[in-house]
Amino acid sequence: MRRLINQYPSVLNRLLLAVLPFALVFLAYAVASEARLADNPADKLLPAWATIQAAIIRMGFVPDMRTGDFLLYVDTMASLERLAIGVAFATVIGGIIGILQGLIPYVRAMMVNFTSVVSMIPPLAILPILFITFGLGELSKVVLITFGILPYIVRDLAQRTEEIPHEQIIKAQTLGASTWQIILRVVLPQMLPRLIDSVRLSLGSAWLYLIAAEAIAAENGLGYRIFLMRRYLAMDVILPYVFWITFLAFTLDFILRFTQRSLFRWMYRGQA
Repeated sequence: MRRLINQYPSVLNRLLLAVLPFALVFLAYAVASEARLADNPADKLLPAWATIQAAIIRMGFVPDMRTGDFLLYVDTMASLERLAIGVAFATVIGGIIGILQGLIPYVRAMMVNFTSVVSMIPPLAILPILFITFGLGELSKVVLITFGILPYIVRDLAQRTEEIPHEQIIKAQTLGASTWQIILRVVLPQMLPRLIDSVRLSLGSAWLYLIAAEAIAAENGLGYRIFLMRRYLAMDVILPYVFWITFLAFTLDFILRFTQRSLFRWMYRGQA
């Protein structure tokens, strides 16, 4: 008897199974939209595909009558810039603190409890403090993203640094390596791919903090546009923006995974 856990789908079946959930979601939306519009043609909750398509063309391919800008492009570039700066700061700071906390006992004794406490602070709870302290400009949004994901990166990287076999550290010291040489030659090469993993896993939270900050105080951005359209119940604009954010997030995750596999192939040796 062949057990289900030992059965693997073929390439074609894997493709079909991967597409199936998306197809079911779109089918359910189409059925629900048609039913609501049949009862009320002016319903805005579940607009028809044609209405959504017209909104995509209007937002992405027709210049705005007031500013002359392509709104989807402007919003996307503004959000990606904030996200990139915030994630970059968190990655650099978190990588340094995480490695030092995981490797050096004095740093661990000083930082481990502090990092744990800071990680329990809801980042959105301090958003008003950030606006008061840094103003309503770009800096407060970047700080929110950095503060939101930094504790996770630090704790994750510190844990992974502690998991490095102690024999490697002993051998490096036996060969006369200093602390900084051990960090640069032994620890850092092993932690860089793990750091990419930490950033990937924190991107969802980074998007959440970005959208929240833009919804409260911004003049452009994907989150700003979504909450602006909410006032007019413009679901034909909100839904494409949500799908676009999802696509951007998935693309960034794919780029990071591809970069990790390209630069650190040794991690995947022996894997199918």
